[in-house]
Amino acid sequence: MSKFNIVVCDHIHKSGLDILEKDADVNYINFASLPKDELLSKLGEAEVVITRSSTDVDVKFLESAPKLRAIVRAGVGVDNVDIEGSSKQGVVVMNVPTANTIAAVELTCAHILSAVRNFPCANSQLKYDRKWKREDWYGTELKGKKLGIIGFGNIGSRVGIRMKAFEMEVIAYDPYINPTKATDCGIAYTRDFDDILKCDIITIHTPKNKETINMINADNIDKLKDGVILINCARGGLYNEDAIDFALKSGKVRWAGIDVFTKEPATSNKLLDNKNIYVTPHIGANTLESQEKIAIEAATAAIEAARGSSFPNALNLPIKENEIPSFMKAYLELVQKIAFFAIQMNKDEIRLITLEAQGEIKEYLETLSTFALVGILNATIGDKVNYVNAPYVAKERGIEVKLVGTDSKGAYRNKVRITILTQNGEFSVAGAVFNEMLPKIVEINNFMLDVTPKGRMILFRNDDTPGVIGEVGTILAKHNINISDFRLGRYDKEALAVILVDDDVNKEVLDELSLIKACRAIKYAIL
Repeated sequence: MSKFNIVVCDHIHKSGLDILEKDADVNYINFASLPKDELLSKLGEAEVVITRSSTDVDVKFLESAPKLRAIVRAGVGVDNVDIEGSSKQGVVVMNVPTANTIAAVELTCAHILSAVRNFPCANSQLKYDRKWKREDWYGTELKGKKLGIIGFGNIGSRVGIRMKAFEMEVIAYDPYINPTKATDCGIAYTRDFDDILKCDIITIHTPKNKETINMINADNIDKLKDGVILINCARGGLYNEDAIDFALKSGKVRWAGIDVFTKEPATSNKLLDNKNIYVTPHIGANTLESQEKIAIEAATAAIEAARGSSFPNALNLPIKENEIPSFMKAYLELVQKIAFFAIQMNKDEIRLITLEAQGEIKEYLETLSTFALVGILNATIGDKVNYVNAPYVAKERGIEVKLVGTDSKGAYRNKVRITILTQNGEFSVAGAVFNEMLPKIVEINNFMLDVTPKGRMILFRNDDTPGVIGEVGTILAKHNINISDFRLGRYDKEALAVILVDDDVNKEVLDELSLIKACRAIKYAIL
């Protein structure tokens, strides 16, 4: 099998580069130090690229990469990526939205604390002016104050939980969440934006789109509480800068803590002229820990996209993000992964694909089927199969797709199952998501298991007799293959082991394992 060409366009943490370098399926090329005007001439063979904010993925970039299948933006913001143009070319755009969560949360908290206790100014006066004037720096306490959070996702919710520890009254505004996500944390929930405008401190944690730009503006700034504190460590432009500048000068806004600006670098931004604002140069993700996590997640996503097993956090999906509940995103990724897995287990001409969705997810069967087809077709024909064209490609190839929706039953509130029928027989795999973010394979051909769908996996079906695990371990050890996890299911006097390994497994190893007396079947898959 030929290797996948993954190009790194911008500098990322070494941990991510190590993952790319060590993967036997990847031809990894690092152009991070290449001048941008030379980069375009080097993209002809690129199948997946990893970028940061320094590289503009525009029309010229896309035209220079005719084999491109996916773009991984190593970070949250995708302002530098032409998503519409990418979609037209059949290129999936992904980001890494959660790796810097804690860094952004803690910076937000730091801005809140700085605003109420004047730490930066007090430090500057003592350290640089050598003045000891305690009376200049009377602050306020967080206890008993009301904090309004706009956007209660990964970052906003964690800010709320931490501020509750300061005995603040916290209220969340987010029309796209189930109110229980807030109330279960002891945080009030509102659908009335004016409730947020009455708070002592307001912080915003939303993506930047038509709905969220200028959420606090000249039209509603009069509704703000006198002396309010405004914090923005999310995206520039969520607060209207002209309105905020006016409010800072008038005293309507007592302090502002801003990490992001409409135009960056913001060295000449007029907000910097105000004495009652604390600013940082867009450092929300700038911790050593978050940069390492971003690089690892970006590299992992790039490899999965190159293989076609999944496209984590894809932004140009066949469904609008605000049309699906948050828990569904993990199921979309899961169904694509188990589909990619299932077709590796039953390689032959496909006659029928049956997708069963159990529970609330049955309402999204059509979308789930599209993701399943992407996983299956990428494993069989590859090249340019995406969320837009997958159903048409399946139809052209005469693949019948059957969709089944059922109510919740058994131990799982939601569960998805894919069954693939070929002339070789039938293979079925089911999965579920735990805690809205942890995908698992929970069943393979009637064997109940608990397997994370990731990495190199040996499936070993055998007679349920003593000593088999030892024989398997001995053979793998002889070939210097390390076992990272071992999961076992038992059914009707048979056992199925799913063995996750750190190293490549060749045909010689599989043939030797198949000679174990109790062995009934052996398969190998990479996710």
